[in-house]
Amino acid sequence: MRVRGTVRRRVPPGARSTRPALRLRLLRPTLRFRQSRLLRQFHPTRRPRLLRQSRPARPPRQTRLLRQPRPARPPRRSRPPLPRGGAARLLARGLWGAAELVVTLGLVLLLLVAHQLWWTNREARAEAGRTVQSLQREWDEAPAAEDTAPDGSPRPSGTGRAPAPSPAAIAPPDPATGPPPARAAPRWDQAYAVLRIPRIGLTAPVAEGVSKGGVLDRGYVGHYTRTAQAGRAGNFALAGHRNTHGEPFRRIDRLRRGDRITVETRDAVYTYTVGKSLARTEPSDSGVIAPVPRSNVTPSVGYSAPGYYLTLTTCTPEFSSRFRLVVWAELTAMRPR
Repeated sequence: MRVRGTVRRRVPPGARSTRPALRLRLLRPTLRFRQSRLLRQFHPTRRPRLLRQSRPARPPRQTRLLRQPRPARPPRRSRPPLPRGGAARLLARGLWGAAELVVTLGLVLLLLVAHQLWWTNREARAEAGRTVQSLQREWDEAPAAEDTAPDGSPRPSGTGRAPAPSPAAIAPPDPATGPPPARAAPRWDQAYAVLRIPRIGLTAPVAEGVSKGGVLDRGYVGHYTRTAQAGRAGNFALAGHRNTHGEPFRRIDRLRRGDRITVETRDAVYTYTVGKSLARTEPSDSGVIAPVPRSNVTPSVGYSAPGYYLTLTTCTPEFSSRFRLVVWAELTAMRPR
C-alpha cells in the first residue's frame, strides 16, 4: 500500500521491527540537546545530566561459598620405610604365614579342649553303661554260688536260688571270722563289680587295677590291686577320674556322713555308709588306702581299729592333679544276689 508516495511493508506478526530502535538512535542527540537546554533554563546552577543508554541487566554472578576450615589432624606416626622389591614381598608372605599359623594353632587348641571336656566324657560314659548292662545280663544268666556244687556243677535240686536271707545274714560280717570265701581274683583291667552312689547319681563298673588306658580312661572305677576286695576285712580302695573320661568321681566331695554306697558283685551286694573324708592330701599319702586307713600327712584323720572299709580317691581341685580327695565308708550290711 502506498501512502504519500512512500511504500510500507507489512511486517508479519511475531517478527520484530528495527525501525523504533533506528529512530531512537537518530533522535538521541536531539533529546540530549533539548534536555540540556531545559536544565540550563530552569536550573542555571545545576549541571545537566545526559540520558544514558540503557544496558541490559546482567545475570547475577554465582558466588562461591567459603568452606569451613577443617580441624587440624594429629600428626601421623612416622613409620619405618618398607623394603622395596622382593624383600617387601618376602616380608608380606612371612607375616601372612605367621597369621595363618596362629589361627591354625588356635583352632587345634579349641578342638583339643572340646575333645577332652566333651568327647571323652561321651565315649567313656557310653562304654561304662554298656559294661554295666553286660555284667547284669551275665550275672542274671549264670547260676548263683549257692546253686553250684564244690566241683562247679549245678546242684541236682531244682529249687534254684537259696531262700531269702535271715536278718542275721544282713548284718555285717564279724572281722574275726569274715564272710565266706570269695571267688578267684579278677584279671587285670577286668570289670567285675558295679558301684552305686545314690547321693550323686553314680552307677559305674569297677575294674581291677588303676591303669589309665585300660581302666580309668574308659569311665571305669579302678580297684587298687594290693587292697582288699569288696566285703572283705581290710580296705576296699577305689580310684576314679574327677574330670574328663566319664568323670565318675566328680561330685564325691558332696558326700556327707551317713550317705550309702553299694557295691554289687556276682554273689552279693555290699552296703557301705560314709563316715569320714579328707578334703586334701598329697598324692604320695599311701596311708589313706592302708588296711586301717589313716592319713600320713594328717595323722589325726582316719581310723585306728581294723574293720571293713571302703575308700574313694580322686584328684582335687577340679581340672588339676595337684592333690587328692579321700572319702571313707564302713561296711554296714551285705546280702546275696
